[in-house]
Amino acid sequence: MNFTRWSARLPGIPGTQRRAAARTSPAATADRRADSSVPAARAGQAADQAAPVPTVDTLPARAVLDRVPALVALVQGPDHRIAYVNDAYTAAFGTPAPGDPARDALPELRELGLLPLLDQVLRSGRPRTLKSRKAPDGRSYTFTCTPVTGTDTTGGDRATGPQGHAGPGGSGVLVFATDVTDHAEAAARLRAGERGQRETAVTLQRSLLPQVLDQPDDLRVAATYQPGGTEAAVGGDWYDVITLGGGRTALVIGDVMGRGVRAAAVMGQLRTAVRAYARMDLPPHEILQLLDGLAAEIDANQIATCVYAVHDPNEGRLLYASAGHLPILVRDETGTVIRADEPTGPPLGTGGWLHTSGSVPLNPGSTAVLYTDGLVERRDEDLDEGISALERALAGATGTPQVICDRLVRSAGVQADHDDDVAVLVLQHPARTGPSSELFRNAALELLGGVEAAPRARAFASGVLTSWRFPPELHDLGVLAASELVANSLQHGTPPMRLRLRRTDRRLIVEVTDGDDHLPRRRRAEPADESGRGIAIVATIASHWGARRTPGGGKAVWCEFTLPDVQP
Repeated sequence: MNFTRWSARLPGIPGTQRRAAARTSPAATADRRADSSVPAARAGQAADQAAPVPTVDTLPARAVLDRVPALVALVQGPDHRIAYVNDAYTAAFGTPAPGDPARDALPELRELGLLPLLDQVLRSGRPRTLKSRKAPDGRSYTFTCTPVTGTDTTGGDRATGPQGHAGPGGSGVLVFATDVTDHAEAAARLRAGERGQRETAVTLQRSLLPQVLDQPDDLRVAATYQPGGTEAAVGGDWYDVITLGGGRTALVIGDVMGRGVRAAAVMGQLRTAVRAYARMDLPPHEILQLLDGLAAEIDANQIATCVYAVHDPNEGRLLYASAGHLPILVRDETGTVIRADEPTGPPLGTGGWLHTSGSVPLNPGSTAVLYTDGLVERRDEDLDEGISALERALAGATGTPQVICDRLVRSAGVQADHDDDVAVLVLQHPARTGPSSELFRNAALELLGGVEAAPRARAFASGVLTSWRFPPELHDLGVLAASELVANSLQHGTPPMRLRLRRTDRRLIVEVTDGDDHLPRRRRAEPADESGRGIAIVATIASHWGARRTPGGGKAVWCEFTLPDVQP
């Protein structure tokens, strides 16, 4: 209420006082300022209040659709005859003839596969959306098809029958296409970048895996590696086969937690370290102890699981140690599958744990499988169920190691789009019969007594090598090596002592064991020295030589000679 009018109604106040009060009133001052400054605005407001505001129902539909920047088309009837297209649609694909079927008049919809979608919308009465399709004009659109009933394209809606069925105007589909070219191109660039990163990681990982596996004399070995699907970054699975010398072979499989280039790089460092540590010919648990410290130094936040196993054909067993990895499976010559569950320590990189070694039989005719969790782990089932399924698959798998690899991968349902990396390493200790068995021989002699054991060892070696029909030169070198190793053991070792001769289809191996764990080393002997030349002589005449500590205490010193016509 205006303060002046309100004060005029108050009795007993003279008119002069009333006018003074009105002049000093803040409300009156504000009213005067408003009245003097925006008279036109007041008039406009009054006019707006007088004019009715239009509602959506009163707006002409065609006038709205003509100005929409998106592409709009309206088709009617079962053959989708053209009822309307807006200016944006015409600018993109040209002007179709009204009344013609969409199959002929709108070929772009046919090429995009929208005609079946129009049928579905017309039948179901429900809208459907087709996301980001590239049209013939080179741009990408998201199409939304909405059912309409009783449509009048001249500006209003006709009657609609009961329960949404079409009235006199019939039924149709409104096609609304939004240009998403920029989004589609950005998404394509992102996918290309992700593919490039993944391809880099896969290339790195494959280059770090062994390109050709060592094939030991006494084992047949095969491996397979399959990276995760296209939507998953590559992981850090790896495997390796390392020839230790003296007929022994190390087999390794591991899995670095995490994905991407970083996991592949850590995997490469661990694999290189394993090969270096293997040259020391340490027991499996000591190898893992060294790897545990190295993994913590490489990346304290990245852990890895690993199994390191050693096969010695003279023992007929697989000696192994596990750092949080899945158990080795061994199928014996009868077809029974053994699970090597113990011992298992925590993963590499956790520290503070003393790993121990275990063993599992690996006799002639046996097959062993080392694998990563991608082969047996599934989101919807327990891990032990996956291992049990792998046991059943191994029990029925026969053939070469590569055939068994492929069958195990197939039985686990691993496809190209598998969500995890898979690595499998299969080794067989074949049971040799017939002529091939003649190429694999063993002979051993217990070294009893004192210095008189040396001539007995020379005579034994000479007789064995003669029976194996070695050529004279190789016969003489083998006898000399046996003599020097026995003499070194008699001088520096302790009982029990043994000389072992072994031949394969590729090499002759001479090995002497004793009860002292002090490993010999090659050194330069001075002219006046009466000893110190035995190991130097062996290293000069043999293809390879080495020494290791044996699990029960003591050591083994060995050397090997490559047989004629066999490449080292």
